[in-house]
Amino acid sequence: MHKYPMQLYWSEDDEAFIVEVPDLLGCAADGPTPEEAAIDRWLWAAREEGWKIPECSPRPLQTAS
Repeated sequence: MHKYPMQLYWSEDDEAFIVEVPDLLGCAADGPTPEEAAIDRWLWAAREEGWKIPECSPRPLQTAS
């Protein structure tokens, strides 16, 4: 399990959660649950492209209502 802080939103239009991962530039996904595998997909792409993978920041999980 990854420990990156996430920002979680609910989209009425998509009827899905939107998850953004500020530590991972451009990492965002939507899905029926907050557990969407956005981080795994981003890390896979980063490894394929040879990008440096940042450390997790100490920020807590934030949610918006």
